[in-house]
Order: sequence, then structure tokens, then C-alpha cells
Amino acid sequence: MYTRHPSDSRTTAGIIALAAITLLIGGAFAGLALEGTRNPSGAFAAFDGYLLRVARFTLWQALLSTLLSVAPALLVARALSRHPSFPGRRLILQLFTVPLALPAIVAALGVLALYGRAGYFAGVLASLGGQEWPGIYGLSGILVAHVFFNLPLATRLFLEALGTVPANQWRLASQLGMGARPALRLIEWPALRAALPGVAGLVFMLCITSFTIVLTLGGGPAATTLEVAIYQALRFDFDPARAVVLTLLQIVLTFVVVAMLTRLGANTVGDANLPVAPRRYLAAGKAEAVLNAGLIALALLFVAGPMAATVLAGLEADLGRLAGEEAVRRATLTSAALSFLSALLSVMLSLSLIAARRALALQRRAGSAMSLLEHAADTGAGFVLVVPPIVVGAGWFLALRNAADVFAIAPVMVVAVNAVMAMPFAIRAVRPAYDAASERHERLCLALGISGWNRLRLVDWPSLRRPLATGFAFAMALSLGDLGVIALFGSDSVQTLPYLLLARMGSYRTADAAGLALLLGLVCLMLIVAADWLGREAKA
Repeated sequence: MYTRHPSDSRTTAGIIALAAITLLIGGAFAGLALEGTRNPSGAFAAFDGYLLRVARFTLWQALLSTLLSVAPALLVARALSRHPSFPGRRLILQLFTVPLALPAIVAALGVLALYGRAGYFAGVLASLGGQEWPGIYGLSGILVAHVFFNLPLATRLFLEALGTVPANQWRLASQLGMGARPALRLIEWPALRAALPGVAGLVFMLCITSFTIVLTLGGGPAATTLEVAIYQALRFDFDPARAVVLTLLQIVLTFVVVAMLTRLGANTVGDANLPVAPRRYLAAGKAEAVLNAGLIALALLFVAGPMAATVLAGLEADLGRLAGEEAVRRATLTSAALSFLSALLSVMLSLSLIAARRALALQRRAGSAMSLLEHAADTGAGFVLVVPPIVVGAGWFLALRNAADVFAIAPVMVVAVNAVMAMPFAIRAVRPAYDAASERHERLCLALGISGWNRLRLVDWPSLRRPLATGFAFAMALSLGDLGVIALFGSDSVQTLPYLLLARMGSYRTADAAGLALLLGLVCLMLIVAADWLGREAKA
């Protein structure tokens, strides 16, 4: 039986990590509370028609985005499941992972390059409508971008659910001569129905907390969500009281959705580890095969379109001139430095919580309840899912505006917030490997008195090297493409690539924006591919 060493540093490291998360989130809440008490009349006055209109649009666009993403994903997932070995299937599934790697602002540029007023499809859409194509800004643009991101995600999650159907059920169905419709009703639909609430809830949460898509494609006050309204209230109107009310409402909505997701057992970090397709005993008929091929082709074209448009528009830009601009070089170096530090901090905090949770679990007697500290180490990082980055940034913006230059501390805020927001992904990558390594080496380390840095360097590092690299690459990609925090704290002196890209879009320098989007998208994609490769190597 494991007995905790009196100087077990893992618990101490976990306490420090929890204190850092508490300080970041708690400081944001303190800033909101302080601002609310400073101007209570202004806060009460913010409960007006504008607030209700923004809240209503936030829910409405999230509901429509969820329906338009989940309903087709059911059909596409079933089509892919019915044909588990056709040529190109693996490539399609890999392509469906690309939207998860693309920064939202890059995807928004791709949507505009296709469907914008000067987009590749503008002429076709104008001829179909019989008048000049007005573009895709507003609700339609938001919906298209959200479906681009969430249709592949929902498809993969539904495909994962179908992969859990036992092979003996398919064998029995084949022996009974069951056709496609009875198989859908009796075998496939129960698996899809069980996954449907969790998948729909996850997509709804991603849409209700969407900031960059709405900021770039919203097109005006009529298409504004709560997060964008928070940004506008602080950066343009400078109405702190309204920002407080909007932030609190956003927190309430996000908390309700996350609570529902937790109850439904949804995958809140949004990845899907697709199992190897089991042997199938029911062959699709010719008519069904044609229909399934059409569904898969349409989904493939919809997902690949913005990606191809981003590449084509980026290649049309003057990349040589962009590479020589001082502002671009400075933004690139700033992005690289901040994302590196953010990823490093994220994996350090994640490893500290993972190690502390394991040490406390080993210390706990069999059958006894988890202590508060162990429970916090186990679920503390998940709390950040309730508080979107723009909310944390708004709280600290309000807390620091009278005490310091909020724009001067932009690097600190970007690193801290992005590091904590990437922790759920880093923990998912590292925790299984750490628990397995602890299971093998815990008794030996205790017997030899190996702990702290020596244990990490000599015992744990060989097993954790690749999982930590996976979490690092994923966290760096997320931080590199994030616009939420830098949108609040960015300035002419502190600019990242997403911030510079947004500025070029705002000044109608679309060619420059396309070139920057191509650069940013390729770097983030390479990081995600590296993370995926490292993750597979770690499991091998």
C-alpha cells in the first residue's frame, strides 16, 4: 500500500497550480464585482432592450448553428459508417480534423473568400438571385462558419458512437437478412440517439461562446452576441457597467450549458478518437451507396471549400512584401513568443494537477471519499470551460484599468489566460500516460526515496516526453490562433498575428489579411499535425 512521503512535492505543486487558476478566475470575478458595486445604477440601467436583443440573438444563432451542424452530421456519419473501407475514407476523416486546427479568424477569411461580396462564388450567387450579391455578413455568415467548424466535429463524434455497436449485432442482423431501414431503426439509431444530446450540447456551447466568428462576420448591431457586446462595451463604448452585466449573463448561460453537458456525459474538449471500424455484415445496396456517396461528397465540398479558398486567396497576396514588413515580423515574433510561453505554462500547470491528483488518490484509503483538494485537482481545470477567455479578460481589464496601464500588461494576460484555457486539452493528452507510469513505478520510487525533480527527470520523463509534447503543441496552436484576450488588451505596441489580421480586415486590406491568414493557418495546422503524430507515437 502506498504511503505518502511527508515531503511529497506533487501535492505542493498541485496546490500552487490550483492557486494560480483561482487567482486568474477569481481576480476576474473580483474585477467584475468591484465594478458592479462602484456603479450599481449603471449596472441596473444596462438591463434594457439592447441586452435582451443581444441575449436573444446569442441563443438564436447558437440554436440554428446546432441544428444545421448536427442534423447533417447524423446523415454523413451514418454514410461513412455504412462504408468502412472505401478508397479515400481515411483522407476524408483526416480532412474533417483540419477545422479543429484552424484559428477561427482564418476560417472566417475562408468563408468570406468564397461567399463574400468579392468572393469566388459571388458571380454565381448574384446570377441566381438576379441582383448584385450583397455578401455574407450577418447571421448567414455566422451560420456558415459555425457549420464549417462543427459539422466535421459532430460527424466524428457520431461516427465514434456508431463504432461502439458490437459486431455480434451486425452478425445477427446479417443472419436475419435485415435491410438498411430496419438496421437504422434497430441498431444504428439507438447508438446515435444516445450520443445526440451530448453532441448537440457540445456544439451549442461552442456556438454560444463563439467570439471571433461573430466579431468578423456579424456585420453590425443586429448580429451581436454577448461576448462581442462585452468587447464593444469595453473597447469602443467604454461602458464598464454594461460590460459587467453582459459578462455575468454570459457566465450564467455558459454555466447552464456546461452543467447540462456534464450531466449528459459529453466530450467537452471536443476531440474524437475514432476506433477501428468493426467488421460489417450488411452491405449497402446500389441506391443507398449512391445516396451515401452524394452525402459524403457534399459534406467534403462544404468543409474543403473555405480551406481551399484560404489557400488560393493567400497565394494571391504579395507574400514577399508581407514578409518584409516590420509590423508583420514583429507580430510573428510576438505570437511565437507568447504562444510558446503559454504552452509551456499550460503543460506545467497541467502536469502539476495530474501529479497531485495521483498522489492524493494513492494516499486515500480504499473506499473512502475524495478529499476537497483531490476533487479540486481532478476537476479544477475543467472549471475554465464555464468562463470563456473574453470574460476573464474583461474582468481583469476592469480590475486593472485604474491601477495600471492595461495595454502594457497585454503579454502577461495573453499568456496566463491562454495557458489556463488550454489546460483541459493538455490534461487529456498527459494524464493517461502519467497514471500508467505511476502504476508501474510508484512502489519503486517510494522504496528508493526518489521524488520531486529527480523522479520527474529519471523515472517519469521517458514515459511523459511524447504526451507532454502533444499537449504542448496543441496548447501552442490554440494560443497562436486566439483572438479573445488580445482583442481586449492589444494595441499598436503589442500585436499578435490574429490581432494584425483583424486590423488589416478592418482597414479593408483584404489581400494582406488573406496572406496573413494563410501563414497563421499553416503554422497552426503543422502544430496540430505534430500533436496528433506525437499522440499516436505515445500510444504505440
